[in-house]
Order: sequence, then C-alpha cells, then structure tokens
Amino acid sequence: MTKIEICAVGLNSALIAEKAGAHRIELCENLEAGGLTPSYGLLKMVRSRVSIPIHVLIRPRRGDYVYDNHSIDIMVEDILMVKSLGFEGVVIGVLDKVGNLDENRFRVLLEAAEGVSVTFHRAIDVSSNRMKLLDRLIEYKVDRVLTSGGKLTAWEGKETIAEMQQKYGSHIKIMAGSGIHSVNIVDLIHQTGVKEVHFSAKTTLYSEMNHDSAAYNECSEQLFEDDWWYESDEAEIRKVLKLLK
Repeated sequence: MTKIEICAVGLNSALIAEKAGAHRIELCENLEAGGLTPSYGLLKMVRSRVSIPIHVLIRPRRGDYVYDNHSIDIMVEDILMVKSLGFEGVVIGVLDKVGNLDENRFRVLLEAAEGVSVTFHRAIDVSSNRMKLLDRLIEYKVDRVLTSGGKLTAWEGKETIAEMQQKYGSHIKIMAGSGIHSVNIVDLIHQTGVKEVHFSAKTTLYSEMNHDSAAYNECSEQLFEDDWWYESDEAEIRKVLKLLK
C-alpha cells in the first residue's frame, strides 16, 4: 500500500490530516517560503493532540540550502528539541556551494538526529548530481529522500523519479512530492513505482477581517499580505486515499 504523508502547516492542518486518514505528517510552518521549522508552541500542541507519526522539517530560513556554522548550530538545537518532544523523525538537508552534499555539516545534523527517522528533503532537486547524492545518502543510512525529480513538480520529474526508484528503491525510500493531487497521483505512482507520496492538499483561506489597513513592512516598504494563508483540505486527502484503495 502506498503511504501518504501530508505536509501540515499548523495545528489545524495536522488535525485535519489525521482525521482524513493520512499515514504520516511532515510538520512545518510558512509553506509560502517552502516550509520552515515549526515553533516550539506548535510542536508541543501537535505532539499532544496528534497520534500518527510526525516528521518535523528542520529549515532555519528561506532560500538555498547552503548553511554556515551558525545555521547548523540552530538546526542541531531544533533537532534536539524535536527529539525531546517525542517526534518520530526529522527532515533535513544541506548542500555546499557547488551543489554537492556538504558532508561535514550533514554529519553534524545526522549525529544530532541519531535515534529518529531521517528524510533528506528537496535540496536533492537543486543538487548538481542527484544520483551521486543518493549514493552518499545510502552510505549514511538515511531512511528516505523527498524529491520532485529535479523539476518544479513531481509529474514533470516522473522519469527521473522512476529511475531513482528502480536503481535505489531497495536501499532508500524514494518519496515523490510537489504538485501532487487527486488528479495525477494514481498515474504518478503507476509510472514511477514509488511507495510513498508527499503532498499538502493545501487550500487557501482568506481573512474575515473587515478593516482595511495601509500598514506596511518597514523593512521592505511593501504592504503586508495578511489576508490569506494555507491549510490542508480534508476532502482532498480523503479523495486521494479513496483512489489508492
């Protein structure tokens, strides 16, 4: 059976994912920036109210995956916090300036993550050599990799994902992610052979606030965009799970 992991961006999304029947959650915040490490408060609330396995994204900022030692120190502390709260896994990744695995810094993260499941995130999709990186991840005994096959969406990268699954699927779990929904998930699984799929089932919610303010961000001198956010769609998750039965 194909495992479904929902990218949940808050407590409501995590509760929705569990209620709809998801097998696992990747917990993050700020999906608009590609996902960032959740706050301590969110972690505690989700851990206390959700019982399905949860893997936590460890990403200290938006942008690329080249991190200095200060960022690595932050990530280590976040990993240790996540472990102390009893989460089942972490989602991490770090590259060097030429797009290869930054092995020294990655080993530091792996040491901190000892004892929980490790997923290497979509940093692989912007790496200089995805297959070489997979070889290294296998040597480090990483549990799985999340990938869109180096393309914007998993559907566009399905040929590469299929190649990854065929060559490496017996050594590391290949989890397809990005742009997956009920319209394409069955065909994607059929064409790639992956056993795990990651998607957000996101829907956009809009503010009910009636007051129209001209407040602006003093750092960017641009208007705030506080009138919308993402949340997981229970109906979409249920639809996907029904399709995969």
